[in-house]
Amino acid sequence: MTPFDDQGFQFASPAMQVERAVAELRFGRPVILGEGARRIAVLALDSAAPSVYDQFAAAVDGKHSLLLTSHRAARLLPGTRGDISVPLDGVAFAEASRLAYGLQAPAPARWRAADPLMGASAELARLALLLPAMVCADINGFEHRFAACCTLDRSLLATAAAGRQKFDIVVRTRVPLRDLGDAEFVVFRGGVAQKDQVAIVVGQPDLSAPVPIRIHSSCITGDLCGSLKCDCGDQLRNGLAALKEAGGGVLLYLDQEGRGTGIGAKMRAYGYQHLGLDTIDADAELGYGSDHRRYEAAIAMLRLLGIADVVIFTNNPAKMAALADGGIAVDSRVAITGEVTAENARYLRTKKARAGHMLDIEALLAAE
Repeated sequence: MTPFDDQGFQFASPAMQVERAVAELRFGRPVILGEGARRIAVLALDSAAPSVYDQFAAAVDGKHSLLLTSHRAARLLPGTRGDISVPLDGVAFAEASRLAYGLQAPAPARWRAADPLMGASAELARLALLLPAMVCADINGFEHRFAACCTLDRSLLATAAAGRQKFDIVVRTRVPLRDLGDAEFVVFRGGVAQKDQVAIVVGQPDLSAPVPIRIHSSCITGDLCGSLKCDCGDQLRNGLAALKEAGGGVLLYLDQEGRGTGIGAKMRAYGYQHLGLDTIDADAELGYGSDHRRYEAAIAMLRLLGIADVVIFTNNPAKMAALADGGIAVDSRVAITGEVTAENARYLRTKKARAGHMLDIEALLAAE
């Protein structure tokens, strides 16, 4: 049980402290990240106003630097490995932003390997669904200048991560679906920021046998608007139909837009794709790896539904590995495909060649 202080208020749990820090970053305010006796102030360029950036620089006497993740660093400095730190003394907000995520930005003349505490700030940014471009500065000796800021110990990031599988069922109700008949929507709440996640149960799945499932990450552009840049909408609808044809199954619809980066980063990446980059290189320009999705929520949802053995409808081996690591037995896999178009063919080829998805693109193209 969480302890109470003498006034009856609960002390902040690790998850609560992380969520407070995430909220502060999204509001464009600095957060203090600590480890042992060391303290650094961190500010997310993605959400900070230029005036706050200038105030931050003044507060640290110009001794601030920019964290660039290994993915972004390798785009600017080919052959570089690991996160790097670039001094920002005399660097204006617009210039820092271009260096952090601008296309064809010049390589930094000065840089050094980033220390682990600076690197941890990128994980905090990802939890906030912000670009992992963090302005950082050691504040030991003048912490008083940041007295009003939220403070977070680095160790709590890992502690809070352990709570990502803590979900509860909020409600379950019948929803009639076109061409599928009655389905049951089961809403779960939990994880970081207590997000709601949804399971769609179609047909009458037999829980005594391996249950057909699909894990589908949200895609506003494809699922809702019929974007031709991806096959997500097709996979959603074809997946539901396939589960129905299998006699019943469960589609887990996870709030993980943009392969876990959020809608803002996804739209930035789309812009870079329009200029010729593939989906993975576009994300790397923004500081991301090829896929930041996590599946702890899916594992927790399956357990709460009483499902321990599955037949998974997917082309992504990472989903199968995540389920197995989480104690869910994967009995077999069934491929799930959508329409291949001139607009999404390159995207699908990239998923196969660079992300390891199990797709026979040429056969799909020949069938069109």
